[in-house]
Amino acid sequence: MYIQAVTLFGEMFRSITDYGVTGRALQRGLWQFNSINPRRFADNKLGYIDDRPFGGGPGMIMMAEPLQSAIDAAKAQHNGKVVYLSPQGSPFTHQKAADLAKLDGLILVCGRYEGIDERLLSSAIDEEISIGDFVVSGGELPAMMLMDAVLRLIPGVLGDADSAGQDSFANGLLDCPHYTRPIEFQSMTVPAVLRSGNHALIAEWRLEQALRRTLQRRPDLLAGRALTPEESRLLQKIQQEERDIPS
Repeated sequence: MYIQAVTLFGEMFRSITDYGVTGRALQRGLWQFNSINPRRFADNKLGYIDDRPFGGGPGMIMMAEPLQSAIDAAKAQHNGKVVYLSPQGSPFTHQKAADLAKLDGLILVCGRYEGIDERLLSSAIDEEISIGDFVVSGGELPAMMLMDAVLRLIPGVLGDADSAGQDSFANGLLDCPHYTRPIEFQSMTVPAVLRSGNHALIAEWRLEQALRRTLQRRPDLLAGRALTPEESRLLQKIQQEERDIPS
């Protein structure tokens, strides 16, 4: 996959290109990265690419022309889907990450100030994506979060090929609890079933814990889920246990 960022602060992306599993994957050639600064295409000596909004109001707006030129330059380098990181976009989900991971190219437009000219959104952006119902100072951090979520789904990026498949949301449920050594920590002990060596019981325990955690923390994920017979049985068990707890 070839990922490009249209950004005023390309150096920020070193946190994902130089470190961790994504950095190692870049070194191994599993993906490529390029950043393009729209200031290169400014029509003034000082490199301004923002201006005051028509109609008045606070803040500045990123101008359409330099951003369009930057996107065109990115497409000339390697064509791809153009995504604008915006709190007004569609919510970013695991399924969206999986869909993007199938693409050959991705161009991420990182806004600043009060946003970008609406005409560019209409003419050059394929999709707006939001990573949450909040606002940050620019699109770089959301872009890196999107990149990390997408890249770890590309074969070979993670050391263990099964890791991504066991993450929260990968199968529509939150992940189960995990433990490692020592067996006892601050008077809390690793559940005996995880030390039993019985893989069938361990798998059932993990599914039950995933269902329990999802029911407690994100019941909305269960509302539209088509439960398997085993999930239905375990969920009924969990709900019965909760009804039996004295109030």
